[in-house]
Amino acid sequence: MDGLFTIGEVSKLFHIDVRLLRHYDKISLLKPEYNDKNTGYRYYSTRQFECLNTIRYLRSLNIPLARIREFFENRDDKKMLEILSEQGDLVRKERENLDRIERKIKSRILQIKDVSQTQYGIIEERKFEERKIAALKKEISVSEDLEHPIRELELVNGLNSIMFLGKVGVSIARENLLKSDFESFSSIFVLIEPDDECGECSSIIGAGDYLIERFHGIHKDSQPVYQHLFDYMKEKGYELAGDSLEFALIDSGITFDSTKFTTEIQIPYKKC
Repeated sequence: MDGLFTIGEVSKLFHIDVRLLRHYDKISLLKPEYNDKNTGYRYYSTRQFECLNTIRYLRSLNIPLARIREFFENRDDKKMLEILSEQGDLVRKERENLDRIERKIKSRILQIKDVSQTQYGIIEERKFEERKIAALKKEISVSEDLEHPIRELELVNGLNSIMFLGKVGVSIARENLLKSDFESFSSIFVLIEPDDECGECSSIIGAGDYLIERFHGIHKDSQPVYQHLFDYMKEKGYELAGDSLEFALIDSGITFDSTKFTTEIQIPYKKC
């Protein structure tokens, strides 16, 4: 037909799948100029070309089809400004979210690389600033699978599961450490990073001096490491200043290879 183009011709002109053009017709976003009732063929005029270009432009900005249809139903510069401003706000929020994700990825990469360079059996003295945590104060047997307490920690504090990888810790109470009792934890917690959304759930591990040692394995393998740390404290004339902190830096959540499991123990101390 003169001045009209078949759906196949429009598809080639605009590099748009025929199925997408049919979908636009179905949702009344872009109706053909003419439908042949005998053949069912769709025909488009150059009037539809302008609309199609606008659709392609707005879709390139990730604007939803429903909003585009809303624009065509009330085509106006103010409506276009409203839609573009709204999409700009969404893009800014998404960029902030992507930046946050990138920081988390970098943090985990650095942690895993750091663990891969660990010198085991070495005691380090380190000063920590205050650390923000979300905690669940509860006696937990060391034989218990920690997955259930972790879910409790998550629910009680209204946390998101994505916060947990590589940041979950457990504590052994000072009074138990003094008795060399390693059979139960006094709490489980997760470190809160600056980008984590935690609201009012957080508490603080106070700043202080810590002895740190990493070892191959999990808590059941920790007793000789604790003894090594206590011997070091005695030799240096230090005194145990609080509960221990224990972090599974590499565990079954990251690798099936148990020979790569790495745990870090941090013990607070003060000089006598």
